[in-house]
Order: sequence, then structure tokens, then C-alpha cells
Amino acid sequence: MPNGFIGEFELIRRIQQRASSHPAVMLGIGDDCALLRPPSENVPIVVTTDMLLDGRHFLLAEHGAEAVGYKCLAVNLSDIAAMAARPVAAFVSVALPRHQAASIADGLMNGMTPLANRFGVALAGGDTNAWDGPLVVCVTVTGEAVPPGPILRSGAKTGDAVLVTGPLGGSLLGRHLHPEPRIDEALALLDRVFVHALIDLSDGLVSDLGHILEQSGNLGAILNADAIPIHPDAQMLADRSGRSPLDHALCDGEDFELCVVLAPEAAEDLLASPPSGVRLHRVGTIESEPGMRIRRLDSLIEPIQLKGFDHLASDQ
Repeated sequence: MPNGFIGEFELIRRIQQRASSHPAVMLGIGDDCALLRPPSENVPIVVTTDMLLDGRHFLLAEHGAEAVGYKCLAVNLSDIAAMAARPVAAFVSVALPRHQAASIADGLMNGMTPLANRFGVALAGGDTNAWDGPLVVCVTVTGEAVPPGPILRSGAKTGDAVLVTGPLGGSLLGRHLHPEPRIDEALALLDRVFVHALIDLSDGLVSDLGHILEQSGNLGAILNADAIPIHPDAQMLADRSGRSPLDHALCDGEDFELCVVLAPEAAEDLLASPPSGVRLHRVGTIESEPGMRIRRLDSLIEPIQLKGFDHLASDQ
């Protein structure tokens, strides 16, 4: 696609030609609204949306539009996974830098299309605009809950086990651009056991597990320092930052692994025989006493003072 001016309607036509379909999408791009076929009466529709900004969530000049497109869709699919749901349709609205609108739009589609095809997601609509500011991408994804889901954040119980689906920390070194939505893993877990609570780790284990604790009735948790799976990137980042790899694993964010809370017996079953393709690590236990604590290697238990990523914090 050339960098020159092509016009809004030609851009929409080109996007429409590349958009994948889904049986639940009766009408996609081309009219004032999309038409979605609702699931059966007892199956809820799930909806998520994320806005990503150049300079905040990615660097367009450094990372390129294709990587940006992938990330913008992937983080929304990760939210669908966090409800143990199945994605249906995506709606993409963009504010494109005027001087490169066509080439950036093409790159975004190059990043989104393979991912949408892999998970059977229809690109069903959105909006395009151009301006003299930086790239802004807002993606909304709809999905269908899978019984007995959707799985909420609010179902944790005292004594439950806390598991994660992969190593954590250091995503800033590049992994944040290519998150892997854990949709298949969530559905595989749902097929095997009753999951009490679920969340994807977008803001860090401490922050996101904290949401589960708060919404489950102000519970607490003990994490085991020696059980936290630490990504090699966390060690590399620690060499630069002066913080420990464990601190990075607890707080960095944008790992997009799942944090799974379920009965200890179910956790033991899964750890002994995980579903095919699913990695699981038990990292802690839910407690009745509010607050989050960590058990160090010397068995000392102390409060966790660290915090995860906050989008409104001025120093992040």
C-alpha cells in the first residue's frame, strides 16, 4: 500500500477485503452497524476494549505498525481468555498520523490478520481517522462465554491455590509487543476443573492478584518466593535496573499469562497431569487475612510493599 493519500473509503474497502468472517457475525464492515447473531439464551456475551497510545504502550517509529497491530488485538484477546470465553468479533478504531496513514493502516492489518485468523475472530467494524498527532488504536472484542463460565475475579476462597501459566517479568525488553493470548489454555482448564477466579497478568502479579483478593471479599494471599517462575528477561532487566529479578516478576506487567485460583485438590490434579500444551506453576495460597505477603527462602513471611503498573501514575 503506498504512503500517499488514498481516502477514507478506499482505506475501509481495503480493510474489508482482508477482514476474516465468523458464523456469529451476520453483517460486518460496510454498513452503519455490524450485526451479530446472539448465542443461546443462557450464554452471556463478553465484551472488552483497550486503547493503546504511541509513546505509552508502544513506540511506532521503533517497533513498526505490524507489531503494534498484533499487540493491540492480542491484549484484548487476553482479556477474553481471562473470562475463559471464546472470541467472536473485533472492532478496531484508529487515529492515524496523517502523513503515513495508508502505510500504517496496512501494517496494522498485517499484524492483526494472522492473529484474528488463528483464533477465528472476525474483523467486524470500527472507525478510521487521520490527524497530526500520534497513532492511537482502540480495539473492542466481543466473545461468547463457555459454560460453566464466564469466570470472574470475584470467586476466590480461603485455602485456594494460586497458579500462573508461565514465567513472569522483564516484558519491557520486547515480549510486551508479542503477547500470547492464553485462550486455549483457559478453555482447557475450564474443561478439566472448576476454576474459582481468573485474571490475565497485564499489570503485574501483585497488582492483578490484588484485584482478585479485593473483589473476592477483601481476602489475602501468601506467595512463595522460590515458586515464582522468573523469566530470563527479568534477570536481564535486573542487571540494568538494580532491582531483583523477583521484584520484576512480581510487578513488571504485560506478561499476559493467566493467574488461576482454584481449590487445592484441583490444583494438585492439574499440576500432576496438566492439559496438553498448558504450563502451570503454583505460586501461593489464598488466606482470610487481608493483604499480600511473601514467604522468603528462609521461611520469613513479610508484607509485599511492591506495586504493579498503574496507567495513571505519572512516573511510569
